[in-house]
Amino acid sequence: MTRNLKITARKADRKNCRVFGHVKYLNSQVDARILNLSPTGAALEMKGPLHAASGSKVRIEAENLGLLEGVIRWKHNGRVGIQFDVNSNARAQISSYFRFFHKEMRPVLAVRPLVRTASNVERTPHLATSTLKT
Repeated sequence: MTRNLKITARKADRKNCRVFGHVKYLNSQVDARILNLSPTGAALEMKGPLHAASGSKVRIEAENLGLLEGVIRWKHNGRVGIQFDVNSNARAQISSYFRFFHKEMRPVLAVRPLVRTASNVERTPHLATSTLKT
């Protein structure tokens, strides 16, 4: 059973990346890291608060991407989803990034601390003891 919630779905698959840049909104600028990217949009992790609501126009400046303009589609826990303005320049910049600069990245997981045993020997915890039960 499917319901139409009037939600627009992503039109292109995103690829994970780690590109650092800035997001500009009006007169403010916030450092950000682009987590994933597609020709139609990106997900960013913000280094500070971005005082812009969903639907606001922003600019993304990154060394390997150049200047991209888009609209905020969602915000959640310091992350922002941007839909790029549809124009040939943005598509060319993103295509160029994937052709010349992109390296496939895997998500970074938290490093598990070493556990001290009674015999003072350092060892890493077993996977079975460190996984969360859902």
